[in-house]
Amino acid sequence: MKALRAEWCSLGVILPALRTGLKALLMLLASAGMVLAKKEEGPKPVPWSFVPLKRVALPKVKDTAWPKTRIDYFILAKMEAAGMQPAARAEERVLQRRLAFDLTGLPKASAQFSVLSAQSGSSLSTEHSALSTSAAWSQAVDETLRSPHYGERWARHWLDLARYTDITPDWLDSTKFSYLYRDWVVQALNEDMPYDRFVVRQLATDFLPECGPQDRVALGFIGLSPTYFKELQLPPEIIKTTVADEWEEHVDAIGRTFLGLTLACARCHDHKSDPITAQDYYALAGVFASVKQSEMPTMSDALWRPVAKARAEVAALEKQIKELPKKKPKDLKEQTAAMQAKIDAIKNGTPHYNMLMANAVEEAALFVVKKEKEHGTKLDYKMGMARDLELMKRGNPNDLGESVPRRFLSAFPSKTGLPRKFNTGSGRLELAQAIVEDAAPLTARVMVNRVWKHHFGRGLVDTPSEFGNLGEAPTHPDLLDDLAGRFMEHGWSLKWLHREILNSATWQQSSVAAESEKLDPENKLYARMLRRRLDWEAWRDAILTATGQIDLKMGGQASSISAPKNFRRSLYGASDRQDMDPMLRIHDVPDPGAHNPWRTETITPLQGLFALNSPFMQQQADVFGKWAMQHRVEEVYARLFGRQPSAHEAGVAKAFILGREQDAAAWSQYAQALLAGNEMLFVD
Repeated sequence: MKALRAEWCSLGVILPALRTGLKALLMLLASAGMVLAKKEEGPKPVPWSFVPLKRVALPKVKDTAWPKTRIDYFILAKMEAAGMQPAARAEERVLQRRLAFDLTGLPKASAQFSVLSAQSGSSLSTEHSALSTSAAWSQAVDETLRSPHYGERWARHWLDLARYTDITPDWLDSTKFSYLYRDWVVQALNEDMPYDRFVVRQLATDFLPECGPQDRVALGFIGLSPTYFKELQLPPEIIKTTVADEWEEHVDAIGRTFLGLTLACARCHDHKSDPITAQDYYALAGVFASVKQSEMPTMSDALWRPVAKARAEVAALEKQIKELPKKKPKDLKEQTAAMQAKIDAIKNGTPHYNMLMANAVEEAALFVVKKEKEHGTKLDYKMGMARDLELMKRGNPNDLGESVPRRFLSAFPSKTGLPRKFNTGSGRLELAQAIVEDAAPLTARVMVNRVWKHHFGRGLVDTPSEFGNLGEAPTHPDLLDDLAGRFMEHGWSLKWLHREILNSATWQQSSVAAESEKLDPENKLYARMLRRRLDWEAWRDAILTATGQIDLKMGGQASSISAPKNFRRSLYGASDRQDMDPMLRIHDVPDPGAHNPWRTETITPLQGLFALNSPFMQQQADVFGKWAMQHRVEEVYARLFGRQPSAHEAGVAKAFILGREQDAAAWSQYAQALLAGNEMLFVD
């Protein structure tokens, strides 16, 4: 292990230098390209997403009986113009399953353990017919939105954007309290915190007078940002590049998450396709050059000060214990025991010693400087200060131009007609306010589109984090603007947006529509619903629900997703930036070190082998098989899928089990086939 760690440390020295050399080469090539292209550059076209919202009257449609919400008029008008018709309304059982997975990531509660009567299964059909009315369906939507599991499901979508992680490489500060940010996101979504406030809280909670120390956990969006290894024995010229890379990551995450813009493209030169300048980039990067990622207390300063003093004393004693064997004292055990007793006394005698800490940020200007009396580099934080960055020519932090004051993007002027200036500390508060005020139309469009994409499988703009000229144009621009405008008018309420979508006839369509698939295979006109594969978390949670083993306890520290006794929801499986769990990696769970606007879907042999041979699947199959052995095939299908088996399905099951009715292994094999089957893995 020591040899491996030494090798890793050597790589930690070499890799930054290689990366810096590569960057320098790329900068030279970019520079040459810029010189050649300079004469051809002209004004950048303004992207459609930068203009104010356009509100239009509802379009005329022929089939006036079909629309249920405003959404449907916009969708149907384009369908009719293309000579297409909407698909039929899906079966109630299908809609209920779709609704449950969309909003909670879990199977429908009432179908989990329902038992069909021997005659006809009328218990389900009665419920289905009762939900066919609009009022009953709206009530079902509202009830599902009130589930605490709604926040867990939609927090997962947000955490993919926020680069959330539970574990970081061991050279970084602890992230053992990172779960507090995850739990805050869950709570904020369950409480339907207005989205504009949701944004401000994650960037500048510590500037809001109504928020206290306990609210610092919301700053995890920045506080848990990826941090790169810095070998401080190297000269400042190299470390400056690594630090500039971190600032670039922060600007990129802010731009893509909240604005749907690739702002980091302007680090080396003006954006090639959008009206974003290099000055814009460094005006924002200065914000992140003025903060320090830190663990911050979640209690008042009066309670924290004695804890900070006690922890410093404990750290000093622990260091002495670690170094004591090198001195080889004769009474090593006695000295060690005495120091450990002192540590225990400090911990037990200090109130709130184990207080929770937030992965947050402090106001501090960072300067990368040379050490005074030795080789190497020092990261010099000026606490409580902010700084403006100089423009880095071609992105090179060792070739500086003029200083760029911190401000918002020039393409989004404030009420004064000029970009909003950042004067309060680092500028995080003004940045957040500018995102939800000066750029409000774009911010609303981006979030509305994200929610739409998660409900339909494709977005009105199918590049959800690229709303610039390089992204796809919206298929229904008037609908997107109508929804974005009403989203803001309804207090930026995400639950309102869900209701508007889920109550629409568009969302309630069947996924079975042969003519639509032929005429519009990509479903850009939404003349049907897409059959979609569950993401890994929902599939695993559905399996645990079916076996009755799922632990629905909410919140708290994460644990290994591969642990045999881990039956918690997959949201609480530990993510690790340095060593991702293989179970997550093979099922397309994204890298927690990067912004991920969608899940990549692959079909690989490893996934098939997992379904066949993994300890998790075999364990769940054994449990479900024992239950199935005591029940009829009809009850098995009711529990898994909320329906009766077809005659063919029932016949196959009985033929497989025939003569082995009391063979637990046979029932386990049968259960595994169902748990790994497409009906468990897909939603119609």
